[in-house]
Amino acid sequence: MRNFVVMTDSCCDMPIEYIKEKNVPYISLTCSYAGNEYNDDFGVSLSYKKFYEDVRHGELPKTSQPNAESYYNVYKKYAEKDMDILYICVSSIFSGAINSANIGKAKILDEFPNANIFIVDALTASLGQGLMLKKAYEMKEAGKNLNEIFNYLEENKMKLNTYISVDDLHHVKRGGRISSSAALIGIVLHIKPIMTVAHDGNLMPIFKIKGRKNALSKLAEIVVDKIEDSENQVIAIGHGDCIEEAEKLKMEIIKSIRVKDVLINPIGPVVGTHGGPGAMAIFFWGKERQ
Repeated sequence: MRNFVVMTDSCCDMPIEYIKEKNVPYISLTCSYAGNEYNDDFGVSLSYKKFYEDVRHGELPKTSQPNAESYYNVYKKYAEKDMDILYICVSSIFSGAINSANIGKAKILDEFPNANIFIVDALTASLGQGLMLKKAYEMKEAGKNLNEIFNYLEENKMKLNTYISVDDLHHVKRGGRISSSAALIGIVLHIKPIMTVAHDGNLMPIFKIKGRKNALSKLAEIVVDKIEDSENQVIAIGHGDCIEEAEKLKMEIIKSIRVKDVLINPIGPVVGTHGGPGAMAIFFWGKERQ
């Protein structure tokens, strides 16, 4: 049986300590503003704190996907060692990265016909994608083969729940997720929408909550309602430079249910461009997506 590697991209927003510990190969997306382009590389090239401070001061970042050559170069490194590849990719709705990944794959297969490259479209991003990566490594370390891991992720990814609350609707408007008029009304009325990532990967508003505190309480309520087998689950909380509120959200959840662990990490600059400072996202395995 051929050996294999599990790789991802920087949109998974996992702690850099995890990436280093597991030696996870990854592709960086990029973020640019103020005449500078930064690799999204888990806070190395651009610290989370600086990114969110710059956005608060009016910078409007732009993001870009990796090119096919980037994927080809990473794939080739492992194909030359007769290693197969499982790539857990950021949602095809969020980014065109998967297109570059497939072009790079086709080029590799021309050169290495026996190579196997499996690509999972996470149909989510940030720590939702990160939880899929974590599950893949747990299965690999338990002796599961590439096909078993790929099939598990494909069969269960609709059980990976994503719920998001943003603090400033301007960022959602810029990303084309809501209209200018809806954003204005929401801002004036202090509406903090709760959104989810639906079956098709699109962002879908599900609740309109008045006030930040109420919105975060609603996130906790959703987790308690939707999670399954909580005692064996890791919940992940991604935040837009609002660690204190993320910790409060964690405490509110664990007052109601027992969980294996709660992972908290900042949302990186590529995903954070769309959520902005104050964004809060929660991810967990549970009931099927809406």
